[in-house]
Amino acid sequence: MIPLRNMILYKRKNKNEQNLKVRFRNEPYLIINIIFAGVILLIFAYSGIFSPEKDNYPMTCIHEKLTGGQCVSCGLSHSFSLIIRGRIEEAYRWNLYGMRIFLFFATQLVLRVAFSIFYMKYPDTRKQLIIVDCIGSGIIFLVSFWPFIGSIFSER
Repeated sequence: MIPLRNMILYKRKNKNEQNLKVRFRNEPYLIINIIFAGVILLIFAYSGIFSPEKDNYPMTCIHEKLTGGQCVSCGLSHSFSLIIRGRIEEAYRWNLYGMRIFLFFATQLVLRVAFSIFYMKYPDTRKQLIIVDCIGSGIIFLVSFWPFIGSIFSER
């Protein structure tokens, strides 16, 4: 009797896992959140792996290479690496807007996880949740990246 009960419970568990996988595949919002969270984690990993002391960043500023002058995003990788290491004051010297952008990504990582949990837990409010997410994330983006957006339209 116990082996039969275990088989039935195993089948139920498998069926629940399959339903979750199917449901997950049919939820583009969750897939987008996972992709965004993954990209953000890669950005943080990049900042932690490459050292400001060694100056071994694989990406260089194309603007600086072409024009010889610095752009508004120059030093952002250094700034992120220093923020990850807790050297905030030094991070501001590398890029004045580094902390602002870092906080944008950190906030987005938290929001991706929180909104995904709410999305799964409260299916009746999904439409409102997506609207709040889009508007809120858009505002946070504009506030965080405003100096970069402004530099596109400013005359030099």
